[in-house]
Amino acid sequence: MHMKDLNALSNESLIAKLNEIRLDLAIEKRKVVSTGVASKKVKTREMKRTIAQIQTLLKQRGAKY
Repeated sequence: MHMKDLNALSNESLIAKLNEIRLDLAIEKRKVVSTGVASKKVKTREMKRTIAQIQTLLKQRGAKY
C-alpha cells in the first residue's frame, strides 16, 4: 500500500490491517520453511515494508498497537 492510502485510514483500521499483514507474512514464512522454496520474494518484501510503514504511522499518531 502507498502511504497516502494508509494516511486515510483510522487507527483502528491500521491496527486491523497490521494484524492481517502480519498473519499473511507468518503464513508465507511457513510455506517457505515447509517447501524450501521462496515463491514470492517480492510479496514478502512488500509485506515487511507495509508493516514498517503502518508502525511508523501509528507511532507518529501516538496510538498504541
